[in-house]
Amino acid sequence: MSSPVEVRQTIEDGVAAWEREHFEEALESFRSVLAEHPNFADIHNKAGLCLAMMSEPEEALKHFDHALELNEGYAEAHLNRGIILNELGRHDEAKVALRRAGEIDTRDSTRYPSALGNELADGLSRLGVLYMRADEPRKAVEHYREALDIRPRFQDIRTRYAGALMEVGEVEQARTELETVLEARPFMADARVMLGVALQRLGEKESAIEAWKRCAVDAPEDMRPRAYLASVGVELDEAWMPPDSTD
Repeated sequence: MSSPVEVRQTIEDGVAAWEREHFEEALESFRSVLAEHPNFADIHNKAGLCLAMMSEPEEALKHFDHALELNEGYAEAHLNRGIILNELGRHDEAKVALRRAGEIDTRDSTRYPSALGNELADGLSRLGVLYMRADEPRKAVEHYREALDIRPRFQDIRTRYAGALMEVGEVEQARTELETVLEARPFMADARVMLGVALQRLGEKESAIEAWKRCAVDAPEDMRPRAYLASVGVELDEAWMPPDSTD
């Protein structure tokens, strides 16, 4: 299992390859991340874009669909999906997807057009990542907050924001942000693992254990929740299910 730093570096490598128009190299990086973190909606979107540029629209569509299964409010994925559907001759479906992208984009922010707003938010988020790597979390917090002002529904950015908040000691605010993320994307492993850490720091050990147990069930390929459970002397009961699960 790659460390969070290694995952961020792989994503950055993929983005850099994309910007050089080395789409196969970029796709390889994004697929490497998805092999360990299949619930990253933004990486599915990026992989889909690579495949679209490689003239593989059907495969691209699968990634855009998966991104929207994880985050229905992901305007850019709706937009990209609409473009691909149009290319495939599925014009009625394309109109629905493009209309949905416009609805979400207007709801998020009317200050910037879709593409520009997304680029601004992503750029500010990348600055946040760099400041975290430079061990300047307060500056990272500022950039993540600016990014969320533009695109409040980008839950991957909100998760990074929560991580930066924890680094500067604002653990209660981090908890609030992570709960917001999980309300929108309940299967986002990074956010639930981090919520467990926040709850532990706030002295809510039992709630932390419950968060890690749920994450271990939702994302069995992710070893982090089991490691955290082991750190507090708890083994996951394979019969355990989340309190809100149903038969």
